[in-house]
Amino acid sequence: MTEKNNRKTGKIIAVVAICAAVAAGGIGVATAPGWANPAPQSEASSPVRNEPGLATPVVKAVELGVTPLDGAKGVNPAVAPSVKAVNGRVQDVVLVPAAGGESVKGTVSADGSTWTAVDPLLFNTPYKYSYTIVDEAGRETKKVQTFTTVEPANEADAAVYPENGSTVGAGQPIDIVFSEPVINKAAVEKAVKITVSSKQPVAWHWYSDQKVRIRPEKFWASNTQVTVDMKLFGVDFGQGMIGNFNAKVQFTVGQQRLAVVDDNTKTMKVYFDGKLVRTAPVTLGGSDWLSPSGYAVIMEQERHSKFNAGSIGLKPGDKGYYPPLTVEYANRLTSSGVYVHQALESAWGYVGVSNVSHGCVGLLPVDAAWFFNNMKSGDVVQVLNTGAAPVEPLEGYGDWNIPWAQYAKR
Repeated sequence: MTEKNNRKTGKIIAVVAICAAVAAGGIGVATAPGWANPAPQSEASSPVRNEPGLATPVVKAVELGVTPLDGAKGVNPAVAPSVKAVNGRVQDVVLVPAAGGESVKGTVSADGSTWTAVDPLLFNTPYKYSYTIVDEAGRETKKVQTFTTVEPANEADAAVYPENGSTVGAGQPIDIVFSEPVINKAAVEKAVKITVSSKQPVAWHWYSDQKVRIRPEKFWASNTQVTVDMKLFGVDFGQGMIGNFNAKVQFTVGQQRLAVVDDNTKTMKVYFDGKLVRTAPVTLGGSDWLSPSGYAVIMEQERHSKFNAGSIGLKPGDKGYYPPLTVEYANRLTSSGVYVHQALESAWGYVGVSNVSHGCVGLLPVDAAWFFNNMKSGDVVQVLNTGAAPVEPLEGYGDWNIPWAQYAKR
């Protein structure tokens, strides 16, 4: 073999030896000739590297999920803001009103990947999010975002009757009036939980987009406890309107009391829990002013109530006109002015005999006082055989004149 060939063979053997050493354990790289790549710096001290290269392992890119989005407007205050990091963890989250104020409290998941607000937000308020994300190599990235919650013009609330803590009669429906139209009725109904101690099922009946009533098929059972738990904060009513409150209303139903007035016999029979407790003669509306039939509910009671014929469209000179007067023991049945009350002294001779009122149920003084003292708001008065139409549902609480199948129809 020539000297030239000896040199060539030596180079080949040297390269093969280096490759074998690397294959055996990688230690040959440190003693390789200068043309081999140098060792990279450690991953923790280098800039973020998300592309595979010679160094391993490679840190995966952190993926962020932030709610609401940066710069979002009209945010629902009930949508809990959150920061979620995939391939990393969240720390130092601060969510505050941009104009200043207390930080919104939040919780961090067990693995540190997600922060979620637990306090409700305010309406019409700009918020600032400040948070730090740490990747798997321990490097930090700080971010700031902003968003604004929905304006007050889009707030929606509601008024509920009966009032919290009250005791009412067995005929009193739950009445809810919303400040804004409810288009998403199913969402609102789902957000309102009604608990009835007597276990009576209830149905919702929407009279309009802003007014709904709720009642059982039959009158509330005596001593029933009813709770209306409204979780309406953040509920989307539709058309951009957002519920702005949570509230709980609890009321009690007293003894089940029903007064049945029959025009054929000119009598009133009063039943407490189905037991007859009093019978009294009455006078009802004359031929020009028939008393409405069907069920009515006592709306309010006044020991002395001022009556004015002008409120039912009469003026001096009209048939049936009477000057302003005060009646005793007045129990309102309709918003248009039908009452159970003490008959005027001039009508006492007609009580139990014929009808002379303007649609009211007139009683003699002793019976009127008893009725006023023993019947309460929410109790039921049923009028039979007058020939007039039943009380309209919104002419007070004529809900009981709607058949159950119709009332409960969705």
